[in-house]
Amino acid sequence: MFEDENYGEENLLVSTKTEYDVEENVLRPKVMADYVGQQKVKDNLSVYIAAAKARGEALDHVLLYGPPGLGKTTLSHIIANEMGVSIKLTSGPAIERSGDLAAILTSLNDGDVLFIDEIHRLNRSVEEILYSAMEDYALDIIVGKGPSARNIRFSLKKFTLIGATTRVGMLAAPLRDRFGIVNRLEMYTPSELQEIVTRSARALDIAIADEAASEIARRSRGTPRIANRLLKRVRDFSMVKGNTEITREDARFALARQEIDELGLDETDRNLLRALIEKFGGGPTGLETLAATINEDANTIEDVYEPYLLQLGFIARTPRGRICLKDGYIHMGMQPSAKARRQMSVFDLDD
Repeated sequence: MFEDENYGEENLLVSTKTEYDVEENVLRPKVMADYVGQQKVKDNLSVYIAAAKARGEALDHVLLYGPPGLGKTTLSHIIANEMGVSIKLTSGPAIERSGDLAAILTSLNDGDVLFIDEIHRLNRSVEEILYSAMEDYALDIIVGKGPSARNIRFSLKKFTLIGATTRVGMLAAPLRDRFGIVNRLEMYTPSELQEIVTRSARALDIAIADEAASEIARRSRGTPRIANRLLKRVRDFSMVKGNTEITREDARFALARQEIDELGLDETDRNLLRALIEKFGGGPTGLETLAATINEDANTIEDVYEPYLLQLGFIARTPRGRICLKDGYIHMGMQPSAKARRQMSVFDLDD
C-alpha cells in the first residue's frame, strides 16, 4: 500500500557498501565510553538511556544539531546499541513521498531507532506525517479525494526518532517541539581530536607518533571527520615512503602537499579571505557575491567554511555582509587599509 513498485523501503534505507563504508564502520565507537568529546551530551544521554531501559520504554525522540562531521550519526548508532535495539538510517532528501515514510515506519519494531539525517530537508507533506507518528505512534493516511475522502489511522510500534541537522533553524517549530531530547554538538578541542586520531590509528592498525597525531589534530578544524580523513591521507604518504610509523615530519609533509596550513585552512578558505581582502577591501560584502567571486556554492561556504573562520575570529557576519577581521589579515600576511580599520572599529571588532 505504501511502496512504489520500483522504489521500495530497501531503496530508502540500504546503500551499496564500499571500502570507505567498511573503514568508517571500523572507526566508529560502539559504546558511549569510547565516544570522545561532547561530555555534557554524553552524560545526559546516558541518564536518559538508563531511565528508559529501567522503565522498559523506548527512548524519547532525539534531535542532534551542529556543524557537519561532529559525530551525529556515530552517536545515533551508540544510542541504538546502548538501548539494545536496531537502527535504520535514511535522510531527508531520500524520503520524497509520505508513502515512503509510511513504509519505513511500519517496518519498525518496538524500541527501534529511526535515524533521519538532514531532517531539515524533509518534504513538508512528509514532515506532517511525522507529527502523529512521533506523538501518538500512529499514521493518519487520507484515502480517496474530495467528499469521499476518509482518514485511516494505523498504529505503530513505539520507536525512537533521531533527527540530525546542520540547520536547526530551518526545522518547522511543530516538528522541533516534538523532540523530547535536544542536543547541540560542539566543535572539538585539539586534545580531544588527538585522542580520536590515536584511537583511529589503532583501529586501522597504523603506528603513529604522538607528535604526528597532535599535528593532524591541530589542523582538523575541530572536526573528527576531517581528522580521520587527514589521518588516512597522511598514512598513504607515509606508506609510500616506506615508514613503519607516521612521524611528525610525515604528517607535515603530507598536509603541506594537500595545501592545508598550520591552522587547518585549505585553498578555499584562503581564496575566500583573499577575495574578501583584495576584491572587496575587507568587506562588507554579501554571501552570494562572495560565493560567485570564488566560484563556490553559497550554502557550502555558509555551512562548511564560515563556521571555522568565524571560530578563529578571521571574519564576522554583520548586517551589511561579511567583513575580514584583524586576525584574518595577519594570517594572510596582509595589512588592512584605513577603510578596513574603520570598518572593524565601527562594529567594535578591532581593539
